[in-house]
Amino acid sequence: MTPLESWLSKIENWVWGAPLLVLLTSVGFYLTFALKGIQFRYLAYSIKLAFTRQDDKAQGDISQFQSLMTALAGMIGIGSITGVATAVAMGGLGSLFWMWAASLFGMSTKYAEAILAVKYRSKDKKGEMCGGPMVYLEKGLKSKGLASFFALAGAIAALGTGNMVQANSIASAFKDYADPLWIGILLSVVTGVALFGGIKSIGKVSSWLVPAMAVFYILGGLALIACNLEALPAAFGEIFRQAFSGKAAAGGFAGSTLMMAIQFGVSRSVFSNEAGLGTAPIAAAAAKTDVPGRQALISMSGVFLTSMVVCTITGVAIAMSGLLGQTGSNGVLLNGSRLALAAFQTGIPFGGFVVTVSLILFGYSTIVSWAYYGEKCAEYLFGISAVRWYRLLFIIALIPGAILSLNAVWSFANIMNGLMAFPNLVGLFGLSAIVIAETREFEKLLKSERKVAVGNRPLA
Repeated sequence: MTPLESWLSKIENWVWGAPLLVLLTSVGFYLTFALKGIQFRYLAYSIKLAFTRQDDKAQGDISQFQSLMTALAGMIGIGSITGVATAVAMGGLGSLFWMWAASLFGMSTKYAEAILAVKYRSKDKKGEMCGGPMVYLEKGLKSKGLASFFALAGAIAALGTGNMVQANSIASAFKDYADPLWIGILLSVVTGVALFGGIKSIGKVSSWLVPAMAVFYILGGLALIACNLEALPAAFGEIFRQAFSGKAAAGGFAGSTLMMAIQFGVSRSVFSNEAGLGTAPIAAAAAKTDVPGRQALISMSGVFLTSMVVCTITGVAIAMSGLLGQTGSNGVLLNGSRLALAAFQTGIPFGGFVVTVSLILFGYSTIVSWAYYGEKCAEYLFGISAVRWYRLLFIIALIPGAILSLNAVWSFANIMNGLMAFPNLVGLFGLSAIVIAETREFEKLLKSERKVAVGNRPLA
């Protein structure tokens, strides 16, 4: 590790230390209590809305489904495989339990983010919707400073987390077949085609890519579980046992403790579903919706689909494989994507193919969605004229991203992610009264709609 990487790693651990994790969980707990467990009361309805509701005549740039798919494109990324595998390798299988817990409370956070994003959104000079934390921090919280701080961190983080790290992961998946330079050039071309059409083009790409890649990975994971059902009870037993003991099934591989299990579980939950990070509400602001609450429920469902379904498959596959704490043929501890790949290869004959293809698709989808997040942050800071230059910079950065070793870039991007989360969480707490009031009005609307629906039913 170089001095720069060591220095950045220390800052990263400080940024994502106990204070930020406590703030994340506290906001989730508070909003869950204040909104009376909205994520539990409306979970089924939110998923139904995500796949059936269309408000084509409402204000917005893309459909509610396209907005959700754009957000999911960023959430169901490399972190859903590599991030989860790293969490259980370093924090034990118990990390998966704490990821579930954090995600359940994170659903209320994601709901609040989206309701504020839609409420305070506005149109830019091109007639496109512009919203997200930088907008509701300025208009709602009346803090231009926090809004600018978020936007700056977001624009920089998009170039790291959403760009170069993803390009490097995709190039690594192809390293035995193609030169990373050509992979970077190809990514630049296909990303440029998607980006220069704006959010409508991104929404269209996401609307077919995200469902296809998610279904592909989920079916592969279900096939693995079906072929190894006898190992499933023991796997879940270890997950719950280690959640409270902090002990790994294979002792001594990472010296994990209960605190490490909680820390890795919570932090990986945030990285996978982005609840509290502040990125997904930028996509929510572009959705065609009649009222903020409707889109908020749809956005909330994304947390469940990402963490409770996709990430769970990765974690359970590793738990069933018995490979946790084992080393590869090179004598190095299995970790990250190598651990996930080995777990799937052990479970089903075509498991390596499932993980490799998923890493490529998940990485590309993240690139496309984070490009939109980054350009909206740049637009807020420097005006609409900055968008074309930011897109060009984003596209060019994919080439060195595919070639370079990105340990330092990954740490730097994680630092920016943490710096984004802080002002956003402050805003969510400060604007919670607005969220509660909007929710009350929305629930009144839902009740009136249900009465009308019942009244219109034909008599038997």
